Amino acid sequence: MILPIVAYGDPVLRTKAKDIDRDFPKLDELIENMFDTMYGARGIGLAAPQIGQPIRLFIVDATPFEDDEDLSDEERRQIAEFRKVFINARIIEETGDEWAFNEGCLSIPDVNEDVFRQPVITIEYLDENFEKQRDTFSGIIARIIQHEYDHIEGILFTDKLSALKKRLIKGKLANISKGKIDVSYRMRFPMAKKKR
Repeated sequence: MILPIVAYGDPVLRTKAKDIDRDFPKLDELIENMFDTMYGARGIGLAAPQIGQPIRLFIVDATPFEDDEDLSDEERRQIAEFRKVFINARIIEETGDEWAFNEGCLSIPDVNEDVFRQPVITIEYLDENFEKQRDTFSGIIARIIQHEYDHIEGILFTDKLSALKKRLIKGKLANISKGKIDVSYRMRFPMAKKKR
């Protein structure tokens, strides 16, 4: 089932999410709904806070980047198979020289900006079967994970922009929170005027 995506301005996007356990109600259904929602919005990642759930859960599907011409054969192979669930994730280490990449967010439609992140991460998490994992990822996969991980920490990609960039997009962000934007997927706007 496709769920509405929470728009910029909703307090849940600023909440540090809580760990969950294996008994979390209807977790399998929630994960399935998150994939449906992400694909319905043509996204590559989605965190639970983006659907109004302040829990440490996010999903990633990097396969849309498979055709990127700048990838090595090894990177292309990894991306072609990369569809994962991350539960109670903790990034243990980020290394390497920061690099810029143009990021966007389903909760902040029509805003895309260059964000600097380190290229290699080591992360501990539980998979959808609640089995403990510790992996190191690099390149575009690391970037997608870092973006979604920020969501469960209450951080948005716009927080990482310069003061000037933040000023330049301030009006756009205000309009998004009020629902004054056209989007092709279901959203919930925190400041939208209720229709009577």
